Amino acid sequence: MNILLGSLLIIFTIQILFFLGAALFKTDKVTDLSYGLTFVVLVWVFIFRYQSPTLFHILIAGMVTIWGIRLSGFLFIRIMKTQRDKRFDGVREHFLKFARFWFLQAVAIFIIMLPSILGLSKANGTLSFVSFLGLGIWIVGILIESVADWQKFVFKNKEANRDKWIDSGLWHFARHPNYFGEMTVWWGLYLFVLPTLGGVEYVSIVGPVFITCLLLFVTGIPPLEKTYSRKYKGNMEYQQYRNSTRLLIPLPKILTDK
Repeated sequence: MNILLGSLLIIFTIQILFFLGAALFKTDKVTDLSYGLTFVVLVWVFIFRYQSPTLFHILIAGMVTIWGIRLSGFLFIRIMKTQRDKRFDGVREHFLKFARFWFLQAVAIFIIMLPSILGLSKANGTLSFVSFLGLGIWIVGILIESVADWQKFVFKNKEANRDKWIDSGLWHFARHPNYFGEMTVWWGLYLFVLPTLGGVEYVSIVGPVFITCLLLFVTGIPPLEKTYSRKYKGNMEYQQYRNSTRLLIPLPKILTDK
């Protein structure tokens, strides 16, 4: 329980500090940056608790760090180019509304991190077949997410593609491959720590379930699908792409019904 309370304290402290800076300067430049970095800081706080962390601990920290640095760096480069995040229009100017977002972000980080927190709390975490299976799934997820984000970033930064949707690369096989990669990362991490869990700790599956549901039904796919449907309502090429391309999993179209 102390481990969980300590993790909450660290998460909320980092988020509050970033929030105060963002609210003071009315900026969106640190919002997403703070998200990934909070995960990274938390895992290394755990690592430094051990005089001799095991390979199990180091692999968890490594997976979370690679994911966090990549995502934070990518989103920071993107926001420095756009200068603002449209999600916060009409929000960043209101202290309490803006604070609500940061509070919810802190809670989300804690929930998503639960499996990793519990895994890192085990002084003698060991590796098993399931752990290596989880590591393999994590590798697949981080590769898909990284490639999809990069392909879309390059596509969107070409003047010729202004106001177009991307349907090349991984995006030819799925409309949201980056989100599939994100979900896969956290399911891989859960499987990695699963052999060390016991009893009530199995409830930490809420972590990957939470991020999956969040992206599928709340903040990820739904608003983008709504925006694209409205923006390209009369565009037959987009409608054909939408109807012939899977929503999430980037599989060859010959293997799909669409």
